[in-house]
Amino acid sequence: HVQLVESGGGSVQAGGSLRLSCAASGSRYSSLCMGWFRQAPGKEREGVALLDADGTTTKYADSVKGRFTVSEDNAKSTLHLEMNSLQPEDTATYYCAATPWRHGSSCTSHRATDFTYWGQGTQVTVS
Repeated sequence: HVQLVESGGGSVQAGGSLRLSCAASGSRYSSLCMGWFRQAPGKEREGVALLDADGTTTKYADSVKGRFTVSEDNAKSTLHLEMNSLQPEDTATYYCAATPWRHGSSCTSHRATDFTYWGQGTQVTVS
């Protein structure tokens, strides 16, 4: 069982920046697919940034390309999401997600339903 704990959310003005972190623990899997999703009130959960098991391949939603950067700190088992040039439409609850990587699969092709473990979410509000 994998536990995910997000931190770093908050309120910022448009154009500002935030850095989200997701601490993972309890994993017995050799590799995990991990990513960030967000959900705004009345909207479906959408993928924001996905990271492949090798830690080098990434995929971003078109709406955040060039503004958000996903990275991982393997030594600390932590996933980060650097968010710059934030806009009001980025307002949402942001979730960290993880699922065991399966040989031959691509984490960056995963959808929300493909992820097994989820954090509790952290609120990001941009005004």
